[in-house]
Parts: sequence; structure tokens; C-alpha cells
Amino acid sequence: MRSSSENLSSGIGVFAAVVDAGTFAAAADMMGMSPPGVSRAIARLEKRLNIRLFNRTTRAVSLTEEGRRFYEQVMPHLRGMEEAATAAAGGGATVRGKLRINLDPAFLRIALSPKLDEFMDAHPELEIEFIARDQLGDLIVDGFDLALRFGEPRSSSLIARKLLDTPVVTVAAPSYLARRGRPTEPQDLGRGQHRCLEFRNPETGKPFPWEFHRKRKKLVVETNGRLTVNDPSALLNACLAGSGIAQMLLLGAEPLIREGRLVNLFPDWPDERFPFYAYHPSRHHTPAKTRVFLDFIVALTRTS
Repeated sequence: MRSSSENLSSGIGVFAAVVDAGTFAAAADMMGMSPPGVSRAIARLEKRLNIRLFNRTTRAVSLTEEGRRFYEQVMPHLRGMEEAATAAAGGGATVRGKLRINLDPAFLRIALSPKLDEFMDAHPELEIEFIARDQLGDLIVDGFDLALRFGEPRSSSLIARKLLDTPVVTVAAPSYLARRGRPTEPQDLGRGQHRCLEFRNPETGKPFPWEFHRKRKKLVVETNGRLTVNDPSALLNACLAGSGIAQMLLLGAEPLIREGRLVNLFPDWPDERFPFYAYHPSRHHTPAKTRVFLDFIVALTRTS
């Protein structure tokens, strides 16, 4: 007969599988159990803890507020025990499993670089799922291990690690400049003779302001562009096609500037910066798969 501690440990394992898989049926496949067996294990765990862990619907499950708090408290210890067991078996902390990443769309093209293949080759037991979203959302409820986002962090229980500050540059394609001329100063963009491409801030729903920074001086220009987009690829493609002038992150634009496909219009205003953060839920323990991927991203951003 199994002890109560063994039942609790088993129930926590099933609980973690349901959170990772998103449904009882998928967790059953993952654990080699029947769906009713998963349901019974969760019911026993809820009874033991005297809380409801999941909101259940016919198609999916989501964590309740109590379930989310329990997940935040227990998962670092569970993952730590798993990695300790792996290390005791002689292999160290093996990088394996699926890593679900909430990825800022502006970083997607950079992340999907040839170096990603090298990283995947180095960790053959690791699966990576990139989900491009324009907002951070709820990592735990949405089943993410990690988020990589541009912008200053909002107040949150998540751990935020600043990876870099990338300059913001104002650029245009040579074809645009051949048709409309090159602005000589940022104020020219507000005088009506240039077409500016606006990028919508997902937090406010309004276009980002056009700012220019030089040491302690800050200049804001009212551009009133007629074309607004919310996708970084659309902004880049429109700019490359000569549709207008855009502000974008140097991290993505620098190779195109080097190739001559874009022109940095105001190199004498170089000091506007936009931060890039990694977010993860654990305060006490970061799984090996998350640690090695963060190391990869840090190295990638230093060479991009």
C-alpha cells in the first residue's frame, strides 16, 4: 500500500504534466496513464491540499489562482529533484524536454539564425517551441518556461533578467531617399514632406513616439504617419520597399545597414536605447534547459 507521501509526490508529478501538456488527455499520453487516472490523481491532490487547482472546460484546463501559487511554490523544488536525480545517475543536469518560449516578434528573426541550428545540434534531447506574441501575458497559465521581451518590465512576480540595451535607429531605404531626399535633422520628419511608418505599442495601442536622444538631450517629433503596423516584419518590409522612414532596433537593422539596404539617417543622435529582458517564473531554481538557452541568447545578442 502506498504511503500518503508517495501519493502526494505522484499527484504533484501528474499536476506538473497537466500544466505542461495543457489538457488531461495530453498529460495522460505523456505519463503513460489513462485520462480517468489523471483526473483521479488530480482530484486526490486537490482533496489533500484542500484547494481547486484547475478550471476545467470540455476543451482545455487552466490554473486557478490557488493552482498558480502552488505551481510557483512546488515546481522549482520538483525540477531541482529531477536534475539532482540525473546528476546522481552520473550524467549531470541533462538538457532535455520541451522549452516553450514567449518571444517578442521583433526578436523572432534574430533568434531564427543559423546559430540556432548549432545550439540544437549541441542539445539533441531538447525541443524548442517559439510562440511570437506582442504581449507578455501570463507565463504560468499559458504554459511558458521563458519569455524574451523588449521594453521595461511591469510589476510582476516573474523574475526579470536584463540581457541588453539596443539602440533605436531611424532608417530609410536608398530608393525612398532617391525619390524624396534625405532629411537633414529629426525635425524635418514633422514638417510634412516625409512619409513616416508608425509602429503600434502593444501596451498602449498607440504608435510609439518618435524620440531622438543625444547625451542628455531628448527630442520628440510629431510625425503623424499615415501607415501604422503592429508587426516588426511588416515595418521592416515596408521600409525596405521604400514606403517610408521607420524607427527600429539596431539589433535587427544593423546587418541591413552594413549591406547598404537601409541608411541610418541620424547617426549623430545615437543614444536612444530599448531594453531586452528574459522572464521566468522560478525564484529558487532555473531548469538546465532554461539556463543553457539563456546563455545561448546572451551570446547571440553579443554577436548579432
